[in-house]
Amino acid sequence: MSDNEITFEGVRITSPDKVLYPEQGITKRELAAYYQAVSPWMLPHLADRPMTLVRCPTGRQKKCFYQRHAGSGVPQQLREVTIAGFEEPYLYLRDIGGLIALVQMGVLEVHPWNARVDRPDRPDRIVFDLDPGEGMGFPDVVEAAHEVRDALGALGLHSFAKTTGAKGVHVVVAIERRAEWKETKAFAKAIGDRLAAARPERYLTRVSKAERKGRIYIDYLRNDPTSTAVAPYSTRARAGAPVALPVSWEELVPTLDPGSFTVRSVPEVLTRRADDPWAELPSIRQRLPARVDA
Repeated sequence: MSDNEITFEGVRITSPDKVLYPEQGITKRELAAYYQAVSPWMLPHLADRPMTLVRCPTGRQKKCFYQRHAGSGVPQQLREVTIAGFEEPYLYLRDIGGLIALVQMGVLEVHPWNARVDRPDRPDRIVFDLDPGEGMGFPDVVEAAHEVRDALGALGLHSFAKTTGAKGVHVVVAIERRAEWKETKAFAKAIGDRLAAARPERYLTRVSKAERKGRIYIDYLRNDPTSTAVAPYSTRARAGAPVALPVSWEELVPTLDPGSFTVRSVPEVLTRRADDPWAELPSIRQRLPARVDA
């Protein structure tokens, strides 16, 4: 092995001192250590799911690109799955070796499907992506997340929250693998439309950015194989090395600073927590209600 590579969790990491986040000087080596630290919390929500990757091989400020399908030069720790309707196979991982292999590829964002590789046609999660328009701050998004939670709770659905490493919040619902993608997307749209109809000055579900000023976009389109949401504990290809972090509903308050969750801070945050706010999510069994307006 040359001086310009290391082995980390059994994965060959070349150029370990290459800087991926120039503002903080965060290297491939440090990013690998981050994923090693968060892997017990992250893998239950990422393993065995097809992934869309954001790769930035020369760092977040340089050219980054999306990769949806497997290609040449993929580390052996990653696996491939062929999915009906897609010509090329998708990548997925099963363990910490796969997670570290993403670092070797220069991946700075991981976006998993809401379904697992054994039943890619049956989602087991629904995501509501709350995106603030111009003039809206994080406290507004927090209020919106709690309203989405209440709307879901009125239908008997338990939901979970995470910051996104950007300006928004994701509200996530675990469901049994009974519905198809079109059904879960229709359900998410129906919830969003219901909130937008009740408070049109506050919410919208239309994609048009021109209409978002002073309102929060409830993005239901994340419930699709080709429009995925960032994984919990994933880094983002953004200044500050932010991380998407699951939070409890008690933590999700207007004074919370999502920018404080970074590659360097999150491992310590996890060691201080008494409980994992998403611990129950993988084991919850819920069915979609027959009607949203019930």
